[in-house]
Amino acid sequence: MSSRYPPRPLLAPADGVEPESREEEEAAAVSPGEAEALVPCSPGAGAGAGSPRRAATSGSPRRAVLTVCVLCYINLLNYMDRFTVAGVLPDIEEYFEIGDSSSGLLQTVFICSYMVLAPIFGYLGDRYNRKWIMSSGILFWSVITLLSSFVPKKFFWALLLTRGLVGIGEASYSTIAPTVIADLFVGDLRSRMLSIFYFAIPVGSGLGYIVGSKVTDLTDDWHWALRVTPGLGLVAVVLLVFIVPEPPRGAVERRSKRALVNTSWLTDVKELSKNPSFVLSSLGFTSVAFVTGTLALWAPAYLFRAQVVQGTMRPCTKGTCNSLDSLLFGIITCVTGFLGVGAGVEISKRYRKVNPRADPLVCASGLLGSAPFLYLALATAEASTIATYVFIFIGELLLSLNWAIVADILLYVVIPTRRSTAEAFQIMMSHLLGDASSPYLIGVISDAIRRSRPDSYLAEFRSLEYALMICCFVGAMGGAAFLATAVFIERDRRKAELYTQELVEEDEPIVVPQAGRSLKLPVTSVLI
Repeated sequence: MSSRYPPRPLLAPADGVEPESREEEEAAAVSPGEAEALVPCSPGAGAGAGSPRRAATSGSPRRAVLTVCVLCYINLLNYMDRFTVAGVLPDIEEYFEIGDSSSGLLQTVFICSYMVLAPIFGYLGDRYNRKWIMSSGILFWSVITLLSSFVPKKFFWALLLTRGLVGIGEASYSTIAPTVIADLFVGDLRSRMLSIFYFAIPVGSGLGYIVGSKVTDLTDDWHWALRVTPGLGLVAVVLLVFIVPEPPRGAVERRSKRALVNTSWLTDVKELSKNPSFVLSSLGFTSVAFVTGTLALWAPAYLFRAQVVQGTMRPCTKGTCNSLDSLLFGIITCVTGFLGVGAGVEISKRYRKVNPRADPLVCASGLLGSAPFLYLALATAEASTIATYVFIFIGELLLSLNWAIVADILLYVVIPTRRSTAEAFQIMMSHLLGDASSPYLIGVISDAIRRSRPDSYLAEFRSLEYALMICCFVGAMGGAAFLATAVFIERDRRKAELYTQELVEEDEPIVVPQAGRSLKLPVTSVLI
């Protein structure tokens, strides 16, 4: 009987050099340039409890951290651009003379384009140079965003078209960037770097509201709000080209820099569909996308209508609308995102020490906990704007616990050669059933309820209030999906680790110790 792996070279320690520990003996099997320390792996951080893993970074640690900063900056711009439109939505409705359902299409068209193209860029990202794919997409996105600010008043369809084209550029980046971080870091350090990257989602969204409202106030023209991010996008392309590396896929998780072999796209999809942790966590994340997408577009408009009903705000009839609610909602989104993403990672890290299922349980707690606070925010809006803002703050804080944790779950339950494809399908699922449909769905329900009532400012407010109640139920369903993820998470994490470990053992040379010393070798290293 022979080993199922091919014979590997025998390496002996250098003459006169006595290894001081088993770790040094194992390190002798590592090729030059890869002699990184083996450190114990914490459970749930991308490796099994007590198993050895590679050093936390691949290549230069300084450049790896700088790469994360550049990717975070670009992600920030993506979400700033996406929610600048939401920050000036009342002005857009007034300028183009459209209703809630039409304005809801602005976000829906963008997200539909984004999610349809995500699998294509996921396929490309698993097989071709990721840096050049991202650079081309960001340049395209910047140019189209600038052009969208010059659409004439009678051509609302052209604004919808440009928003759809912007989704192409953003899909090229969002599906690929997390996999670059995954190939630069492992373990707890990867979780921390992903938390930095995903800070950009809520913080960038909040900045979009702030930039949109303040630029509109300064220029007395909402078009200028769409001209801020394109210039910053060109800077991002330069940084991406000259700073961000193209790390070997999965190299930081193995002892070899040998390229991994890709399977066919259909095989990738089939295997992902049989991964319950991936599927269920994606469904849970879809609920997060549904709720946050709805709040992102409609919360400022809802708060504005509530204050019109209270008599503390004048209706928007001509010129620019009052942007105070967009500004305040943007600040809340920034603060809750900054606190929530960091808190989610730290809570999960500490809880993981006593429960390896910590990641999905923290996500479930965030969603289930946010649902009652979002309901209270809607229920108190007519009576107290301050109470509404307080409940929105707590609800968004709990929702923000999920962002980095969900990304980390995907990266440690999916093997390296399928991660871009997995990111793409998670994006497609979360947007198809989440924030692609939710803004338009809420707008349609709101218009349908309003048509059944006499036309008034109270009817506008009440119809949107009833439509937004759906978010509470969707949030609870997402919490249930994360609870189900906790049942399978350990098994699927071990399967991904065993796949990587097989590659390690297959490519690892045999170390011959000096006479009289014993050495522990994997079974696959013994030829019978």
